[in-house]
Formats: sequence, C-alpha cells, structure tokens
Amino acid sequence: MTMQFSDIANQAVADGRIAPEEIQVLRELGWADGRMDPDEAETLFVANDALVEPSREWCDFFVEALSNFIVHTVEPHGYVDQEMGDELVYRIDRDGRVDSLAELELLVRVLEIASSVPVSLRSYTLQQIEAAIEHGEGPTRHGELAGSGINAAEVALLRRMIFAPGSDGPACVRQAEAELLFRLKDAALFEPNAPEWQELFVQGVANFLLGFAGPDALSAERAAELEAFMNAEGAGIGGFLSRMMTSDVEDGFGSLLGDADPDSFDWQAEAQAGAELEPAEADWLRDQLDADEELDDYEKALIVFIDAETGESFVPRP
Repeated sequence: MTMQFSDIANQAVADGRIAPEEIQVLRELGWADGRMDPDEAETLFVANDALVEPSREWCDFFVEALSNFIVHTVEPHGYVDQEMGDELVYRIDRDGRVDSLAELELLVRVLEIASSVPVSLRSYTLQQIEAAIEHGEGPTRHGELAGSGINAAEVALLRRMIFAPGSDGPACVRQAEAELLFRLKDAALFEPNAPEWQELFVQGVANFLLGFAGPDALSAERAAELEAFMNAEGAGIGGFLSRMMTSDVEDGFGSLLGDADPDSFDWQAEAQAGAELEPAEADWLRDQLDADEELDDYEKALIVFIDAETGESFVPRP
C-alpha cells in the first residue's frame, strides 16, 4: 500500500468525509499495479465505517474495488471459498446485521460476479433484507428509504440476490429463497409496497417451481417472454389484479389477455415444451398457500402465472 493511498484514507477517517477527487486518486492508486492488496482493502473498510454520509461516488468505488478483491484474490479466480466468505461476513457484521448500504451492496455484488460462493454467504446476505423488512430498520431503511413495506431498493437488491449466479447456477432460484419470498410477502402483505415487489414474488417463486433456468442460464429470449407476460397490458400482474373481482382464476390465462395480442404469448407451446408442476412441487406450493387463511392477491397472481405456463389449472387445497 502506497503512503498516498494510506494518507487519503486516513484523512477520510479523521474528517468523516471524502471528496470526489480523492476517490479518483484512490481508484488510480488502488489499481496501479493491477490489483488491490489486503492492507488497501482493510483501509477501505475502515474509511467506510468512518464516513458520515457516504456519497454515491464512494459507494460505487467501495463496491467495485472490494468485490474485485474478494472474488479475484484467491485461486482459482472467480470462486469465493468458505474462508474468504467467513472473513467478509466477520469484517462487516455488527451484532448480526449490516449497518452500511455500501456493505450490503458489496455483498450483493460479490454474489453477482462470483462463479461460486459459500451457501453461508448467500444466506447471510438474504437475511439482511429480511431483517430490515421485518423490523423496519437496517441499511435499506435509512434516509429516503425509510418507511414500512418493501421499498424499491429492497426489491432491486432481492432480485439481484436471488437471481445471482454464485453457488447453484445462473438465474436458478432455490427453495430457501422461494420460501423467503413467501415470508416477506406475508410480513408486508398490508403495507404500501413498491409496485415491483409483486412481479418479483411471482417470477421468483415460479422460477423455483417450474425450473425456468434448468442447468443453464436463462436465455435472453426466455427472459424476454417472461418480461412480456409481466408487462403486457391486460395480461400482466397489474392487469390481473385490477380484474380479479370479475375474473375466475380457474378460467386460466386466456380470459385475462384483454387487448393484448394473444399471438405474442405462445404459452401452449411452452407447456408442450415441458413446463410442468411436479407433484412434490404442487404439494410444496399448497403448503405455502395453506400458511394463511385465504388466498391473497399475490398468491392469486402466482397461480394465474403457473396456469399459463403449464396449460393446466392448479387447484389449492379446499
């Protein structure tokens, strides 16, 4: 670590702030030899702890520098081993939680760019969002993000986390994450949630149940089809909810197309191609639906989506 790098970081610790031009110098010095060393990484953590109001420029630099250090330091590059994952959690954990939004962003970025991460690191990261939503405090509840319900920043972080490639495969939602989505849905059911939340709930749970990704990454074409379903006027989640009082869920997807062009949604072909809800998956879904007294709007939207994908009508337990 150069003296200038150390001097700038230490001054930021003393002042509780750092100027954009100082961040640029740190950026240049940190990659002067093509990599960041452990002392420089530790200095950035200390500086982040000391900053009173971290700027967007600082957060971007902090996340970029440290995620590259964490993911590409240990051989083979791109894989975060258990020791590195434990060290990262130990370094940023405060009484079982993360206090800095920059540090939470760092955790998410590591999940995104790493080919593999320990299950414990992924679980810890998801727990931070769940705790913030359940308790109304945490790194996603500061300043303009404060409030009840699930805010847009939390939805964006959740989407990045559950569809991150690290551990089991790209764009593959795991059972634990699908169950997390149900818990979050129940915790914030009657709160003023961000509009994006319902789309993520449906897409995430359906991804787990129907295995959209399989062993490979979600193709651009398949991703576009899923997005088209969600966004199409009259066919998406918003259109479904606005017409729920006059439409029967068990009528299937066709009654909900409205003015959308049905030729743009070849769901029957998709069903024939193998989208199928296995008996064990259907039982799991019924268990989740039985956890509360009646179907809510989120669950109804999920059922409509699954019916459209499989070409069959899913029937909850009476």
